[in-house]
Amino acid sequence: MRDKTQTNSAAPGDRLIRAGAVVFFIGALATLVTVTPFLLGTTPFPTYMFGLSMLMGVGFLVAGVGVLRSIAAGRRQARGAAR
Repeated sequence: MRDKTQTNSAAPGDRLIRAGAVVFFIGALATLVTVTPFLLGTTPFPTYMFGLSMLMGVGFLVAGVGVLRSIAAGRRQARGAAR
C-alpha cells in the first residue's frame, strides 16, 4: 500500500522547472537543426533562428521562476517548522 502523505510532495515550482526545461531543450534542438546546414555552407543564414533562441530564453526564464517558487516554498516550510 502506498503512503498517501507522499502523493503530492513535489515542490510548487517542479512543474514550471520541467516545463521550462522542455521548452529550452526543444528550442536548443531546433536551433541546432537549423544552424547546422548554415555552418556546413549549404544554406544562407536562417533569420528565424533568432526566434528559436528566444524560445530557449523563455524556457530558461520559466525554469528560473520554478526554481524561485521552490526556494520560496522551502523557506516557508522551514519557517513553519521552526515555530
